[in-house]
Amino acid sequence: MDKTIFKPIHTKVNYSDDCIEVIKKDKTAPDENTYLRNTLYDFHNGTIEVDVLSKLTKDAPDYARGFIGIVFRANANDSEFESFYIRPTNGMNCLDPVRKSHGCQYFSYPGYTFAYFREFGIEGYENAVDTIALEKWSHIKAEIHGNKGIFFVDHKKVLEVNGFKHGANARGAIGLYVDIGTDGFFKNLKVTCTD
Repeated sequence: MDKTIFKPIHTKVNYSDDCIEVIKKDKTAPDENTYLRNTLYDFHNGTIEVDVLSKLTKDAPDYARGFIGIVFRANANDSEFESFYIRPTNGMNCLDPVRKSHGCQYFSYPGYTFAYFREFGIEGYENAVDTIALEKWSHIKAEIHGNKGIFFVDHKKVLEVNGFKHGANARGAIGLYVDIGTDGFFKNLKVTCTD
């Protein structure tokens, strides 16, 4: 694995032969710029696929959900991007119907966090995902075109977003995203750019 193509953004990273481990550091609020940036791509439209597995860190707060996913169209100074992630504790082993309905999330940094969408009653940016769990590999796929994103988990469509907050023309890096209390593992990253 070529470590030189990655740049940690507020994360601690460990590389092995078969996967990359990413843990959030330095920042304490949710939905922030905490990811491992891949420097190979100037991504606008195309597909992003990766296998993810998350564990909770020893110091994870009660509200930690194993948050893990992807970043795309990140600008040069990591101050703007779009993101999609899953919450594995809200998946197949969750009995709470409200939590279960929050299995995955789209957010846009900065400003358009999960808390913003919920506070203002804006729906359509999260959904249930029945196949996910902690310490279980899941496959994430994003199909991005213009202002539209279709997101799949374990080969099932789970979310469609129409109207990315940074607009149809934004482009930039992709990244491997983790949030509070997540020890995240990534493998089999595949990116296809269509323009």
